[in-house]
Amino acid sequence: MKLRLTGREKSELVVEGIITVILLLLMEMSLYILLNQLVTQNPGLKNGIFQIKMSLSFGPSNIRIWSWGWLFMALATLVNVAVVYWRLIRRYGQMQLHHIIDELHYIAAGHLEHKIPFELKGPMQKVVESVNALVESAVNAMEEERRIERSKDELITNVSHDIRTPLTSIIGYLGLVENQQYQNEADLLKYTHTAYLKAGQMKALVDDLFEYTKINQTGAKLNLGQLDLGAMIEQLGASFELEAQKKQMKIKIDVPVEPLMIEADGEKLARVFNNLITNALKYGHGGHQIVLSAQQLSAKEVKIVVKNDGEPIPQASLSQVFDRFYRVESSRSKETGGTGLGLAITQGIVQMHQGYIYVTSDETWTSFIIHLPLTNQHQVEMRN
Repeated sequence: MKLRLTGREKSELVVEGIITVILLLLMEMSLYILLNQLVTQNPGLKNGIFQIKMSLSFGPSNIRIWSWGWLFMALATLVNVAVVYWRLIRRYGQMQLHHIIDELHYIAAGHLEHKIPFELKGPMQKVVESVNALVESAVNAMEEERRIERSKDELITNVSHDIRTPLTSIIGYLGLVENQQYQNEADLLKYTHTAYLKAGQMKALVDDLFEYTKINQTGAKLNLGQLDLGAMIEQLGASFELEAQKKQMKIKIDVPVEPLMIEADGEKLARVFNNLITNALKYGHGGHQIVLSAQQLSAKEVKIVVKNDGEPIPQASLSQVFDRFYRVESSRSKETGGTGLGLAITQGIVQMHQGYIYVTSDETWTSFIIHLPLTNQHQVEMRN
């Protein structure tokens, strides 16, 4: 929207122009009278002007200047137009600046999301664009701060809820023991064992929460080194074979024969695969195999897939599986003891490695797909 001047401002421009014209005319009339007297009183000068006038002609019709006065008036007119235009443009620029200052005062009064609604011509438009860019940046920063605050509140709420449930059980069973409300030693062992299991759940939640916050801290660093990704996947697959057999599942490895070298934090990357394999074993109901594969896509990127042929994830849940404390089924945490932080930790570690992870799921396979750079460019730049 173009800036529209108020009626008062338009009147000021008209008055400014009229006053400027009057002052210029008075000055030029005075100058003309002085020059005319000078020419009249000096016959030599008058004769010289006449000779010059007669020697000058313009156009195909050889038009001559009638008198020096006409030439003076023509030049004066051009000067008047230029001066009036300059004065009005200067005054208009001052009015533009006044409107911008009013908008800045409005923003400073607490309307931090307000943008200057008009457009200007010339250099002032750059000022408007800069102010609007600053406002947009401030709005984004405030929204991000609100999002972080909501995220913190949500984190506290979820942690409080997940800790309170096993803690209530621990206090309840230990209260029975404390008050000797048990019939025999078998009841005593049952109560203490249940309290022990609940305490283990609390510890797992605290450990995962600590890992999650550590990964998401600003300035968190990786302990990078060269590792053979194929060999690492084979070792992890072998370590889960016994647990997979208990679930009547098989683990299949599909990696290149030649070493697949990658620069990564081995400990954290192992945590990624542990989380994904554990997730497949826990939630791959009805599945018979888990496939771990890796391949080099280009000179800069590697692709890793952890997939199982178990029960698919509902399509509505695919975009949320990496959210903190999100579980596809609310009952799963009780059945499996999951904290709901495993996949969030996995995503955080992958992002620390400058990679990305996503999930696909259908009736055949549920696949967690990871793309990682072969070299961590950020760490290379820091070393250089």
